Order: sequence, then C-alpha cells, then structure tokens
Amino acid sequence: MRHSSKLFAALLASFALVTSALANEVQVAVAANFTAPIQAIAADFEKDTGHKLVAAYGATGQFYTQIKNGAPFEVFLAADDSTPAKLESEGDSVVGSRFTYATGALVLWSAQDGYVDAKGDVLKQNQFKHLAIANPKAAPYGLAATQVMDKLKLSTALAPKLVEGQSITQALQFVSTGNAELGFVALSQVYKDGKITSGSAWIVPEQLHDPIKQDAVILNKGKDNPAATALVEYLRGPKAAAVIKSYGYKL
Repeated sequence: MRHSSKLFAALLASFALVTSALANEVQVAVAANFTAPIQAIAADFEKDTGHKLVAAYGATGQFYTQIKNGAPFEVFLAADDSTPAKLESEGDSVVGSRFTYATGALVLWSAQDGYVDAKGDVLKQNQFKHLAIANPKAAPYGLAATQVMDKLKLSTALAPKLVEGQSITQALQFVSTGNAELGFVALSQVYKDGKITSGSAWIVPEQLHDPIKQDAVILNKGKDNPAATALVEYLRGPKAAAVIKSYGYKL
C-alpha cells in the first residue's frame, strides 16, 4: 500500500511538471480600447489552454515605439491595421500571423444622461467647454475623431475646446470625471450586450471616418512561445468572438 502511495505521488509530481512545462505566459501589448474584452477573454483562455496572458494597455503608437526599442511583448493587439503591417514590413513580427481580430466603432459619449442626442447635434450646437479625444498621432480612435470633425466641417470651431488624452482610456477618464462634458471614445468602453452602459451617446456612422480595423500579430519575441500561437488561434475562435461582439465590435 505504501509503495502504491509513493508511486501515485510520483505520478502526480511528474504530471505537475509536464503541465507546468506545457503552460506558458504570453506578454501582450493591448490597445486601450480592447481592455475589457481581453480581460474577459484572458480568463477563458487560461481556463481552456492553461496558458496565462499578461497584458499591458496603452496607445497603439506608443506601443510601436516600445516594440522598436526592444520591449518584451510577444503578441500585439493594435487599434489599427497599419501599425502591425508596418512592423511586419520592418521584420519585427512573424510573417503570416497578422489578422483582423475586430473592427471598432467610435462613439460621442457623455457621462450625463440626455446630454448627447441620438444624432450628435450637440457638436454643432457647441455649447460645451471641453471635448475629449485621444491623441490622434498615437491612438487610431483619436485619428478617427479628427476625421469626423473634418467631415462635419467642425474642426476649426471645436479646436479650442479639445482636450487630448494619451490613450483612449485617458480620453474616457476626462469625460467620466467631468473634466470634459463629452468626448469621442471607443464604443467598447461604454457598451455591453446591446446597450450603452451609462450616460448618453451617439454612435458615429461608419462613413464619417476610416474603418477602424484592429489587427493582431505575433511579434518576433513570441515566435517560439506556444502560448503566443495559442492566443492568436484562440482569438479566432467562437468563444472569443462572442466576447468581442458583446462589446460592440464587428468581426
């Protein structure tokens, strides 16, 4: 009996070693707009694969600079398709690993109920003091916001009222704390399961800005990490797709 107990313990220990060897961490640079979805996906990903996702959140342009300077990221979930394509052309990512994991939507949002009307006419009325956007040079959603104002011929009138966040998360904070009455943010930040979660909003029509195609890519530092490959495959799967859609993205 004692011998069989020792054998069982040894088998358990060897199984733990194998499991530990098979499970890996993957370091992921995540565009700020995708914070909530990836946190939900990460829990399922770890449960289903054993791999752990370690995420950093920020503006796509800032991540590009960090990656070029040797940051230890293995997978990049960008807020556009041009930055991952650029990294691929410059030899910083695994060729063939790039794909569009989501297409985002822009929304004009206020933390105040009834402040933003269903057509976004509040912009033309121009009765507010501050309008928050993300830095258009670093954040694709900020660039989309400037395109909307250009299309509506409001850029000159609204320029003195703009407050810029370094990322879309900071733009959201300006509005949610009342430092700006309204702002252009990612729909995913204020939307869940078919409805705006708080405040008031105008979902900006797609024709007012370039498509916000968000691409994922395996970076060179992740080419030999099975967790990096597993994550990219997982993002293409039905479980992740359901989460992504629930935050207002299109696939």
